[in-house]
Amino acid sequence: MKTLEEIHEIRENKRRELDLRVNTKADTREKHILVCHGTGCTSSKSPEILENFRRILKEKNIENVRVIKTGCFGLCAKGPIVIIRPEDTFYAMVTPEDCEEIIQTHIVEGKRVERLLCKDIDGKIVNSLDELNFYKKQKRIALKNCGVINPEDIDEYIAFDGYKALERVLDVMSPEEVIEVIKKSGLRGRGGAGFPTGKKWELTRASEGKQKYVVCNADEGDPGAFMDRSILEGDPHAVLEAMTIAGYSIGANKGYIYVRAEYPIAVKRLDIAIKQARDYGLLGKNIFNSGFDFDIEIRLGAGAFVCGEETALLESIEGKRGQPRVKPPYPAQAGLWGKPTLINNVETYANIAQIILKGADWYSSIGTEKSKGTKVFALGGNVNNIGLVEVPMGTTLREIVYDIGGGIPNGRKFKAAQTGGPSGGCIPKEHLDTPIDYESLKEIGSMMGSGGLIVMDDTKCMVSLAKFYLEFTVSESCGKCTPCRIGTKRMLEILEKLCNGEGEEIDIYRLEALAKNIQKASICGLGQSAPNPVLSTLNYFREEFMEHAIDKACRTAECKALAKIGIDEEKCKGCGLCQKHCPVNAIKGEGREKRVIDQDLCIKCGTCIATCPFHAIN
Repeated sequence: MKTLEEIHEIRENKRRELDLRVNTKADTREKHILVCHGTGCTSSKSPEILENFRRILKEKNIENVRVIKTGCFGLCAKGPIVIIRPEDTFYAMVTPEDCEEIIQTHIVEGKRVERLLCKDIDGKIVNSLDELNFYKKQKRIALKNCGVINPEDIDEYIAFDGYKALERVLDVMSPEEVIEVIKKSGLRGRGGAGFPTGKKWELTRASEGKQKYVVCNADEGDPGAFMDRSILEGDPHAVLEAMTIAGYSIGANKGYIYVRAEYPIAVKRLDIAIKQARDYGLLGKNIFNSGFDFDIEIRLGAGAFVCGEETALLESIEGKRGQPRVKPPYPAQAGLWGKPTLINNVETYANIAQIILKGADWYSSIGTEKSKGTKVFALGGNVNNIGLVEVPMGTTLREIVYDIGGGIPNGRKFKAAQTGGPSGGCIPKEHLDTPIDYESLKEIGSMMGSGGLIVMDDTKCMVSLAKFYLEFTVSESCGKCTPCRIGTKRMLEILEKLCNGEGEEIDIYRLEALAKNIQKASICGLGQSAPNPVLSTLNYFREEFMEHAIDKACRTAECKALAKIGIDEEKCKGCGLCQKHCPVNAIKGEGREKRVIDQDLCIKCGTCIATCPFHAIN
């Protein structure tokens, strides 16, 4: 166990040592080679890259160079990423075989490896992270330490003001004062609903009962979402510190982190962080000699989407089948084992320490009038810069897609973006300039959700998209209530009819009526929001549904039963790219002749549509 003085000494000495991580003008001969160890880069051999760097440095007897594993840098499209500090050189798409050249050229000879330098979307070579358009409009609060510290070293977290907020809270603040700061900051729950965080803490504290619990919802199940996972992988102590602060504020001495077992790296790093915090006396008995006790355990989920709903999550922690409870009572009144329970998600907790240290006014100055702070998004789909982004609330969708995301690949046009996953809705191109905040998204028929943001280009069929999300919902429904269990199944059957060319116009009206009834009658928030992707696509892309029902046609050829792909003779330049990529040789023509598709051979895969640079195929 560390004394308070020892914690202060670690913070002072380690921060001096790590100054080069954040200060490109650091006066030091030492270099740090930072290697991303997020899930994406890990799957692309970053552990082998790290070990190769260490082995080569040892073989060459090179001193004053440290190789550090970090969490996600955010720009997943460029991974595996290696950054060398303090000069802030950014190497992209590094392979294990590149390590020898980087050590010899960069470390020994003092020259950059030009071929590995990261390039922006315009092809310009960047010298540092700050020069990349991807980072220019971001503001990192929840992701503050991701890509900077080694998540498996508690000393590095302490060096960057880790556990300083907890020390302040236990030393000079009452529980009521902490809650008042969180309320004043305007922080809202980042799990999707956007309920005021301070208000939730206040309600839980006011509930009667000697035993209370703090729970972290890390059951991130939306397709394409990886925000919470990346925070846990890159900065697990931030969540532990915030949960401890929450425990002090509401009068709880026990916390649980519910994380899905499909996140092995996050689980491993959480386990390491909890053990380190206990060893330092930052979890357990009499924290900072304050008389306050608090400890945390991990509970693994089996990957059920419904367990992201707070009451189903509580059922699962208790060892029962993950099904939602009827509310009220709410968890703040009767949660785990019937005791008052505070539940927030990973990203919400990741903001807490910064709010305590920098103040409520600082945090509330970021964002919009009703949506304060920043939001982390997992940006994916048809966008050049796939990755993890954190932007101030109120940033427009256009800024995220084009300025940060680098636009749509292959010169295609933006068609829509899906926010909120299976519970959210589509945002069409006419709303590209919509500010991303809770109220604005609700007004246009979508929602913030936990933070998945899937971009779609003009090759995507919106009927097929609605079917995709309904397939997910049907397979993940817990089955407790009839509207969700049977209603979503009936909706899916209608969508399948439309995509197979068997639908009629009346089916669209049936689909709409079913969706509205399910919204009203389902027990939990997941069932109530399950029809959202269908209703939003119907609202903005109704003509595509009509084409499927009446004309038996799919304009994007995604629905193969309806597709008939043709080449516009006026637009065709005879380049032959479509012919080259056709998997069944269904496209005919030679030289600069205009190409023709043999309908008898065509399997309607859509490859030619995606590869034609002149958009001559539809």
